[in-house]
Amino acid sequence: MAEQHDPNREAQAAGDDTTAGFGEDFAAAMNAAAAGVTAEEKEAIGALPSGSALLIVRRGPNAGARFLLDADVTTAGRHPDADIFLDDVTVSRRHAEFIRHGTVFEVKDLGSLNGTYFDGVRVESAMLTDGAEVQVGKFRLTFYAARLDLDASASA
Repeated sequence: MAEQHDPNREAQAAGDDTTAGFGEDFAAAMNAAAAGVTAEEKEAIGALPSGSALLIVRRGPNAGARFLLDADVTTAGRHPDADIFLDDVTVSRRHAEFIRHGTVFEVKDLGSLNGTYFDGVRVESAMLTDGAEVQVGKFRLTFYAARLDLDASASA
């Protein structure tokens, strides 16, 4: 049987690199897309002032909705007066609070029926980390801290 001609094998044997390369911008865009962050969301996260954060609904009735955390206490629940109104029967009227401590945030369950989850674990309260998932009823929200605060804590 005759051996077939394979230009890739010949290039590899000659030491030529046949791997396609991409620039840093493309790699950054791919990493953001892989994490489920759109270019618009990435821009919103990058524009957050120090002492604030953003919650983005990833799963639930209003996926894609964004909620700014810029107060010392932000309430989440099914009550129309909640700062973060999550309209679903799986959410208690006063379900949880997001509490700001300087430049870091804590989520605290308010005795809800279905509980509040931090990265899949039911919690009474937890300090939030960038990229963490908070579940309130059917809603799964991803927490993003202000980039200025992340940079400051990384250099400290």
